[in-house]
Amino acid sequence: MNREEIEKLILLMKEHDLSELQVREGDWQFSARRGEKPQVIVPPPPSKLSKETSAEITAPLVGTFYRSPSPDQPPFKEVGDRVASDEVVGIVEAMKVMNEIKAGVTGTIRKILVDNASPVEFGQPLFLVEIG
Repeated sequence: MNREEIEKLILLMKEHDLSELQVREGDWQFSARRGEKPQVIVPPPPSKLSKETSAEITAPLVGTFYRSPSPDQPPFKEVGDRVASDEVVGIVEAMKVMNEIKAGVTGTIRKILVDNASPVEFGQPLFLVEIG
C-alpha cells in the first residue's frame, strides 16, 4: 500500500464520518482512528535479517517520525536499550494522527537510523536491532 492509497482511505473515513478503519493486505496492516487517542501499529515480522542476528524495525506508513512521546520527554529507546516485541519504539505522525510504532522483535537497539522529527517513507528502516 502506498501513500496515495493511505490518504484515500483517510479521506474516505472523513467523508463517511467513520471513527475507525482497519485494512489488511497480506502481512501488512493499517489501522486508523479519528480522535485524541494514539494509534498502535505493529509492523509485520522483520523480513530483512542480517546473519540471522539482527533485524530492522521499519516505518509501517508514510509520515513524520518522532523518537519520544512529546518534545519535553525522553526518547522511547536509545542505542544499547533492550526492547521487547510489544514495546513502543517511536511514533509516526500521519495526517495529524499519532501512530505508535511497536518493535515487533525482541533484542537490543544497535543503531537508530532516522533523526527525530524526520519524514519517513513506508518500509524505511528506523532501527537496527540485535535479535536475542
